[in-house]
Amino acid sequence: MAQQQWWKGAVIYQIYPRSFQDTNGDGIGDLPGIINRLDYIKSLGVDAIWISPFFKSPMKDFGYDISDYRDIDPMFGNLDDFDTLIAQAHQRDIKIIIDQVLSHTSNEHQWFIESRENTHNDKADWYVWADAKPMAAHQITGYLSLVAQLGSGNQDVVSITYTTF
Repeated sequence: MAQQQWWKGAVIYQIYPRSFQDTNGDGIGDLPGIINRLDYIKSLGVDAIWISPFFKSPMKDFGYDISDYRDIDPMFGNLDDFDTLIAQAHQRDIKIIIDQVLSHTSNEHQWFIESRENTHNDKADWYVWADAKPMAAHQITGYLSLVAQLGSGNQDVVSITYTTF
């Protein structure tokens, strides 16, 4: 009988770093906070932890709008903290799963910036672009109404379906 893949039947504990444990007193959870709780997590019978995004981001989409996949957002720590987290988790036989949505970058990510430069570069087709179309008055009113209804103050989440540059 073939050996079962480890994730089949595994206990996976998802961690949203921002609201987990804050170790530096800024009110935001961080990677050292996860490290501090590894013994507790292990005591729950956890086989792996799935960590929501903690990469550099302007945080307009709660960290899913990544601007640099190769660096940690300073609010969560740094690369040394991540290396320590991996080492400490593996000492406890806990696997690490990182949440990466590679098709969802920030407009500050280099891929996005290069893609929007022109239609004839290596990354031009990495994003879907459309020619700008003027909005009718009723469309602008509807958009502003939608923004007002959100009421959360995070209007960056709302987007118009065309891009101008």
